Amino acid sequence: MDRHDVPGVTAEQVAQAHLADLAMAPRFGVQFLAYWFDADQGEAFCLAKAPEGEMLTAVHRETHGLIPNEIISVSEDDVLRFLGRMNEAGAETKPVNPFRTILFTDLQGSTSILQAVGQSAFMVLLTEHDLIIRRALVASHGREVKHTGDGIMASFDDVPSALECAMAIEDGFEARVAEAPTTELRVRIGIAAGEPVDHNDDLFGATVTLASRICDAADAGHILTSDVVRDLGGEHGFVFDGGREITLKGFSGPTSVFELVRKRS
Repeated sequence: MDRHDVPGVTAEQVAQAHLADLAMAPRFGVQFLAYWFDADQGEAFCLAKAPEGEMLTAVHRETHGLIPNEIISVSEDDVLRFLGRMNEAGAETKPVNPFRTILFTDLQGSTSILQAVGQSAFMVLLTEHDLIIRRALVASHGREVKHTGDGIMASFDDVPSALECAMAIEDGFEARVAEAPTTELRVRIGIAAGEPVDHNDDLFGATVTLASRICDAADAGHILTSDVVRDLGGEHGFVFDGGREITLKGFSGPTSVFELVRKRS
């Protein structure tokens, strides 16, 4: 774990620096697990796995120049247990709303791209793909639940945030296409909302499965949602098409899905 003294830096700046670190980390054999920012003390901490401390410093030097003031060798389990005790400390906590909006992304033709460019080039493209999505997640206050290999599963506390994130993701890939890169990247997005089962920092249940299946049914470059997302999104000015009924694996009977058009100006 490393510590940075960053007086005057904002939470958004720290988040952007972390995104840059995630993109650079594979070059140095580093895996970032989490980060924390204490605005009052002007300190940031990174929890990462690295062959040696210098590799961790090298990532920061290459991306943003915020060299750690201190590097501490720690056990990941001990850190997470410590943070758990911090969260448990204090008086009673407010009840948590179990309602979540689940978003899945999927990279179109990932296997074909891998075969066409080779593993090394594909990992560079995948890092670029991840960075576009994670930048949108940070901006919309989404939580990355897991990386699925060629996509990301994310969770949001409300529907509008998920829809804004989905549009930002598609805009990010559209902007990349406009730069005329050699290899085109396109993603499909599926969104559902409900009360998933939350266990060990992962989410399970019908809502998660529905979002995943809707993502599978979406076309690349398009955002497909459940009826609940359409209803709640419509209340906040988002516009959807007329919808259609499709058969999804694991669900009995047809399921109504709706494509997000855009948010009304």
